This record gives sequence, structure tokens and C-alpha cells, in this order.
Amino acid sequence: MTTQTITKQNGQLKVPAQPLIPFIAGDGIGPEIWAAAQPLFDAAVASVYGSTKAVQWLPLLAGAAAFKATGEWLPAATLTALKENLVAIKGPLTTPIGGGHRSLNVTLRQKLDLYACFRPIHYFAGTPSPLKQPEKTEMVVFRENTEDIYAGIEYAPGAASQKLRALLAADDQLSKVRFPTESAFALKPISKSGSQRLVKSAIDYALAQKLPSVTLVHKGNIMKLTEGGFKKWGYAVAADYADQVFTWETYRQLAKNDQAAADAAYKAAQQAGKLIIKDVITDNFFQQALLAPEQFAVVATPNLNGDYISDALAAQVGGIGIAPGANINYETGAAIFEATHGTAPQFAGQNKLNPTSLILSGALLFDYIGWPEVAAKIRQTIAKAIKNKQVTWDFATKIPGATQLSTSDFGAYLITQL
Repeated sequence: MTTQTITKQNGQLKVPAQPLIPFIAGDGIGPEIWAAAQPLFDAAVASVYGSTKAVQWLPLLAGAAAFKATGEWLPAATLTALKENLVAIKGPLTTPIGGGHRSLNVTLRQKLDLYACFRPIHYFAGTPSPLKQPEKTEMVVFRENTEDIYAGIEYAPGAASQKLRALLAADDQLSKVRFPTESAFALKPISKSGSQRLVKSAIDYALAQKLPSVTLVHKGNIMKLTEGGFKKWGYAVAADYADQVFTWETYRQLAKNDQAAADAAYKAAQQAGKLIIKDVITDNFFQQALLAPEQFAVVATPNLNGDYISDALAAQVGGIGIAPGANINYETGAAIFEATHGTAPQFAGQNKLNPTSLILSGALLFDYIGWPEVAAKIRQTIAKAIKNKQVTWDFATKIPGATQLSTSDFGAYLITQL
């Protein structure tokens, strides 16, 4: 078999038997967790497909390793290879100090227009959690990935923001700023197109997976034109799904005239298996996610909210050390799967930390390319390891009777569980 590139044709990914998939090992603990994950990926593929399929891994440089080798944090050759090969996986990257984007992760998302941050939240039995019933936290977050304050448009206090202050004064808005000459400013662009393509992705996923609801999480009660726009535009795109969905907007309209009719319509929609599209204010979502997480299935939200929400939910089921993530453009097919934690440089070289975030991100990758049996194998091994109390340092200190494994030994143990 010859290695081939993954492409998208007629709206579908075309995945050859030996796809070429780029990887960026990352900085800090990145190379260690990649060294634990890659053999497991290969073993899982072999256990399902034998010799008929295999991934050919293409190493790419980014972050501190790239800067040391090339003088660039994100070499042009890396971007080109990511664009050509569509699907990739990466470890954590060091954020360059001074200039440019605050984060190479943000840079990659914007350069490749990876507009949907896909973060599934799942509890593995036996995982240490601060909740009494963590198994109730089972949802998927769709975080808009390219807009909001992550556009990186900021103005320092003083002369740098003088033109912006003059514009605000001309629009009678400057009086809203308590200390105008001392204030730094950031712009928060949220667009109709950006919001709707994100919400559409969430609705499509929920329908495909036969999930009960999509919740639009926003702070539109305060930011009426940006986050309020996200809510409004989200409901507008939901209207395109006709009889497949029932929205709270519809419920509210019915309730204005007849509360009983509204309640009956809502109940009938649930009984018919329609997807319920609802909304909640962000701060209320955080409360409800702790008190009654089972009411949420799929969450769609702007960028900053999603950053907070995805990490907070991960903490409920074990922490970001085991939280997988993906950045996807469902229109072009481009996707980067990634460990959701940082580089942890203080632990680099100690062969100590948990590679599960990257491993489960690999499972998402295999789901995405249409090899779900491989993804299932990987998740099953993680579940077995935790059940058998064979875990890395972060969990071993919290699980009575656990055996503490190194990063590499944990990866090797997972392979034995295939």
C-alpha cells in the first residue's frame, strides 16, 4: 500500500488505507506524552484492521522546538503541510513571549479557520472527581474558535488608544468608561456568519448522534449586540431545520397567547424525538452544570465562554489531564486534534504526567476519519486502566490502592489492554 493524503470530495472526507497524518509532538511534556500515545494508536489500528490499514505519521515542527531549529515559532512549511493534509494531531505548545498572537494554538485556529472547538465531556468510572455524581456530566461543547476577544485586537492605555477614545466620544460612548485615559481596550467581534456556522455544526452533530438538546450559552443580557447576536443568529439557523427541531423561541411565542398550548407543543416535540434548541445565560449555565448537568447534551457558545466552560466541565470529570479536544472546520474538512493542557515545563523529562488528553484526542481523530472501531478500542483501554487502578501520578495520589505508572509505562499498559 502507498501512503496517501486525506482529502475532502463532495462534502465527504476521503481517507485512504494508509493516510499520511501530521503530528506536532509539542513542547515541555509534549514529546513524552506523544511517545506514549503513538504506539497505542498504531496498536489499536492493527488490532482492528490487521495489516490492511495503518497511519503514516508525518512529524512537523512548531513552538519552542521549531524556534530552536528554524528561528520561527510556526514555520511556513508546517502551515503548508497542515493545509495539504487536512487532519493532524498535536501536543501542547509554548506561547512565544512578546509580539504576535498570545498563543500558537490561537494562531493555528485562525490561520486554518478551524472555527469549531469540539470538546466532549465524559466521565470514566473510578476517575477522581470533586462531584458526588460526576457520571451525570455527559455533554459536548462546541466553542466558536475564531472570533470574540481572541481576535487579539487590543489597545494599551494612553496614546495607543487615543483614536479609539475619540471614536467613542463621537458616538457618545466614552462616558461609559470609568477611567478612559487609564483604560486598555479590547474589541469583541462576533458575526452572524461565524455564529451560525458554529451553531449549525452543533445542531448537525446532535441530530447525527440522536441527542436530545442543543443549548446556546451566552451573556446576551449584558452584551446585547455581540453575545445577544449569537443567541439570535443561533435561533435563526435552527429555523432552517424545520420539523427536526423545536426551539424555546417557538415556545415563548406560543406562551404569549396560550401557556397550555405552549406546554403541550413542547411535550409533543419531546415525545416525537425532536431536537430541543434552548438557551441559557452563561453564569446560570455554570450553576446548572453543577446542580443538574444531565439537562445539557450539546452546548454551543462564543469563544471566551467556551474557554471557561470546557475547562470547568473537564474538572467535573477528572480534569484537563484527561480532556480531549479538536479544532475543526466542517466545511473544508481541516482539523487539528490536541491535548488540551499546557506544556508543564517543570515536569518535562520526568516521564511522570498523564498522556490521556492526547490519547483521547487521538480517539476523536479516528472517529473523524471514519475509523470508529479504533476510537472505541482506545477509549475502552482508558476505562480499563482506570478501573484497574493502573494510573499515572496525578490520579494515583487520589485513588486508594492505585498503582502509579510512569507516562511510558501507562502507554505500554494500555496496549496490553487492547
